[in-house]
Amino acid sequence: MGITPPELRTVNVTRYVTPLREGGSLPAIAEADDDFLYVLKFRGAGQGPKALIAELIGGEIARKLGFRIPELVFVNLDEAFGRTEADEEIQDLLKFSVGLNLALHYLSGAITFDPTVTVVDELLASQIVWLDALLTNVDRTARNTNMLIWHKELWLIDHGAALYFHHSMDNWEEQSLRPFVQIKDHVLIKRASKLEEVDKAFREILTPEVIDAITSIIPDAWLTDRSFETEDDQRQIYSRFLNNRVANSEIFVKEAQNARQTLI
Repeated sequence: MGITPPELRTVNVTRYVTPLREGGSLPAIAEADDDFLYVLKFRGAGQGPKALIAELIGGEIARKLGFRIPELVFVNLDEAFGRTEADEEIQDLLKFSVGLNLALHYLSGAITFDPTVTVVDELLASQIVWLDALLTNVDRTARNTNMLIWHKELWLIDHGAALYFHHSMDNWEEQSLRPFVQIKDHVLIKRASKLEEVDKAFREILTPEVIDAITSIIPDAWLTDRSFETEDDQRQIYSRFLNNRVANSEIFVKEAQNARQTLI
């Protein structure tokens, strides 16, 4: 029996509320036709649809591993939205993002995680470090933790900078076997004392079937690399990259352990 792929809802933007200018790609808070607010990530932003692919894969892998992740939804953006926007930069962003985008449910009242205020237990810290080493996520540092505290619980957000191998996919196999040296800058690396325990548990969850099910939901419209004959050819590279990393996780686990030892 096959693994059922994640089911993301699709909503339509009804109101552009405000840009989030602290984000380099100008995400925005927007209202959809289900009356919820979302943090909307645009396919027309600097890194294009690859940032949305990383957000989608990273978020759904994290959810499968049991982390708290705001609901991800596909978002249709109508061409009419760009016509009434006064800011030319935002107007261009909206124009180049017509069609299918991605958004995270807006956690109203959430506060940015501060490691000097909130102590994360060593198991959870190890789990998050393992996840980010798998995904090659460079964006969970003390300067930019991409974690929120909402209702006294820790939530992970913003995986768009992960999977940076896909900006140069011709040597994906070599990149899949590289240690993730940037893990030394991870905000939780000092607390990650249980990486071997986490590695065993997470490898059992992230089977090839699970990873294939997650990558299967990448929309064709985002798979725009013309070096591949078909969208499915490109989609399969994501599966093969991630499956390679899981199968050889001792490489990035050892790197993380070594990084931690130099800091404690």
